[in-house]
Amino acid sequence: MTSDALHRHTLPQTKGGLYLTDGGLETYLVFDEGIELPCFASFPLLDQAKGHDLLSAYFARYMKIAADSGLGFVLDTATWRANTDWAAKLDYDAANLARINRAAVTFAASLRANLANAGKPVVISAVIGPRGDGYVAGAEMSVAEARAYHAAQVDVFAETAADMVSAITMTNVPEALGIVEAAKAKNMPVVVSFTVETDGRLPSGVALKDAIAAVDKATGNYPAYFMVNCAHPTHFQHVLDGAWVARIGGIRANASAKSHAELDASTSLDNGDPHELGAQYRDLRRLLPRATVLGGCCGTDHRHVAAICHSCAA
Repeated sequence: MTSDALHRHTLPQTKGGLYLTDGGLETYLVFDEGIELPCFASFPLLDQAKGHDLLSAYFARYMKIAADSGLGFVLDTATWRANTDWAAKLDYDAANLARINRAAVTFAASLRANLANAGKPVVISAVIGPRGDGYVAGAEMSVAEARAYHAAQVDVFAETAADMVSAITMTNVPEALGIVEAAKAKNMPVVVSFTVETDGRLPSGVALKDAIAAVDKATGNYPAYFMVNCAHPTHFQHVLDGAWVARIGGIRANASAKSHAELDASTSLDNGDPHELGAQYRDLRRLLPRATVLGGCCGTDHRHVAAICHSCAA
């Protein structure tokens, strides 16, 4: 399905059925492929021929799982770190940063055109990560500051074949709000994915329920849906109760049950048990009937996503 045929306000994953996405891209590249990723950033790979090959092979494996299962696919761009602060550490100025964000969508569009998915939709999701560390809240920006900061990336994405913007691993409400407002100004569908600590609260201390409510209230329910990522199912399953959970449309959990602090200090990868994670996703979907987008985060790879697919698609 081409971007032109995909109306920006009728994302197919909101209409029912299951959609897969990928796993923990950066942890896979570092620990499984032995690739050095300064600042944990994958976007510089788009400037390397070898990087293109690595990313193509990586996503092809996940899209085959979706195709073999007759499911749609949400194809994320490798731009989680492609914002001004992180890019500056990697010697990308504003012009080169805009170029690489455009290139990331062009690369995703090429994958969509060349990798068969059994006629099911492939949705290009332009990823925006936090300004700071995804594991800690750090100093919060105001909503206005967050909107101005992230608009640089949103504005580039709005001019590409991207079908939506995804704010991934959000640690606090003001930054999430700023991204949603920037997307709304460009008439771009947007999804907000919060991360939580082992108590089910955002690193900023806000309850997941309250964070979702705050973004919805301030933006007139503009996000297409919300997600939870970079947390193990045992960290947030206990808070999933009430009508508000209908706003959660996707899950990208970690393979490990360790806390963010423990993962940050780890020198080896804890990739858990793929089959156990698949069963935990099945349990989560009983609590989250509208969670149609399923994938992984830190420590997960194609084995985890295949197990999740098997458990949930059945």
